[in-house]
Amino acid sequence: MSFLSSFFGTAPKVDLSGIIKDDAFLVDVRTPGEYAEGHVKGSVNIPLDQIPQKIASFKNKKHVVVFCRSGNRSAQAKAFLDANGIKNVINGGTWQQVKQYVS
Repeated sequence: MSFLSSFFGTAPKVDLSGIIKDDAFLVDVRTPGEYAEGHVKGSVNIPLDQIPQKIASFKNKKHVVVFCRSGNRSAQAKAFLDANGIKNVINGGTWQQVKQYVS
């Protein structure tokens, strides 16, 4: 077990493919410029710094998958949403990781 996994705990494995197919709300938290350069089909662009103003967009969703360039901003987005009562959020990591499950 690495230091980081012992410090942060190991994230439970999730069936990202199944969750995406089960009508997940796909949210790219990169900047509009990054999103314009390439994005996941069917995703919406809500940059990390706009999530507090757009929190209503996340309510009453069965699944929410957040993602970005490296997984760092999406981890921050998930933490913020969790702290604000949105409990069905999954950090999908990079947009390329999520893209592989979207047809």
